[in-house]
Amino acid sequence: MINSFLKKVFYLIFRDKKQIEFARKFIHISSILLPLSYRYLFNNNKQVTILVFLVLVIISMAIELLRLENKNFRKYFYFIFGVMLRRHEIQNFTGASYLLISAIVCIAFFPADIAFVAMAFLSIGDTFAALIGINFGKRKFKSSKKSFEGTLACFASTFLFGIFFIPLAIALTGAIAASIAELINIPIDDNVKIPVLSCIVMSLTYIIA
Repeated sequence: MINSFLKKVFYLIFRDKKQIEFARKFIHISSILLPLSYRYLFNNNKQVTILVFLVLVIISMAIELLRLENKNFRKYFYFIFGVMLRRHEIQNFTGASYLLISAIVCIAFFPADIAFVAMAFLSIGDTFAALIGINFGKRKFKSSKKSFEGTLACFASTFLFGIFFIPLAIALTGAIAASIAELINIPIDDNVKIPVLSCIVMSLTYIIA
């Protein structure tokens, strides 16, 4: 657990919850490097991309286990990254590990264009939902702390991104799926439910259309 001294250090740098969330989302948007690497660096090569991502998963899991089991490593990890962790991540795996695993699932089981767009939906949609929701969210949903404005931002940003890479109908259903996944409060990490649900819905749309 982060001690009181570290908390004081963190909150001197990040003075309120908005700044902390902005810092989180700045890191989160950088995860778009995963789908960009798959499409442009590895040229949609499933085998090569999965192999590289598996190596990253192994490294991530090793860090996670060290953080959870080794007190000295945990102290340094929290000093560097502690302010970025959500409460449920303190004693569990972080979103980064789930993100890498979901990326592998998307690439392994879904068409290249759909996997690419779905992974990008996570980076773009979740980020815009948080930034718009925090600053302009006035209409809160009763079942969650999320706002209508944040959900709309998630839909608009993902849909606009999607239409540049996939057919309109598929981008539309994928953006709707990503927005619903970001909104609903179920015990599945956003880094899994957003891209995987988007992949499923877009694949079904492709089959039906």
